[in-house]
Amino acid sequence: MTVADALRHLRYSGWASRKLLDAARNLSPEDLTRNVGVSHTSILGTLCHIHFADRIWYARVVDAKEPLIKEADLPTLERGWTAIQRKWEEWAEGLSDADLARVVAYKSLDGKSAFESVTAEVVMHLVNHATLHRGQAVGMIRQLGIAPPVTDLMMYYRELAAAATS
Repeated sequence: MTVADALRHLRYSGWASRKLLDAARNLSPEDLTRNVGVSHTSILGTLCHIHFADRIWYARVVDAKEPLIKEADLPTLERGWTAIQRKWEEWAEGLSDADLARVVAYKSLDGKSAFESVTAEVVMHLVNHATLHRGQAVGMIRQLGIAPPVTDLMMYYRELAAAATS
């Protein structure tokens, strides 16, 4: 993975998450919190889980003082998630190849197991994890009979290309 790859994928993840948050704003509180038995119970629960992961990995890789938020209402989630995604992008803008090769030591959430991962692998995990759970949330929105946002990576690439030619 190159520095440009890391930045591009982190920007994609932020773009896709913002699209999903925009869609969530149009849902009723009942639809947001409805237990659908998938992923993290509800659309809001799943979005909160992605946000929590974005924060826990940021704390592990960049700043151990990053506050962790496991659950939130939609307005709190929107503010916090946008902020942490911006932090990831700002961090990536200043990366070097050596930064991506750095080994990050961390513990499991229960504190019982220690692990080490290469920073580039953490970035790809972060993006892949968010993509998995955004897909679940998109499926939940579809189950409500509502057209979900398109968050595919190819759509992001197409938007970038269109913006570059306009």
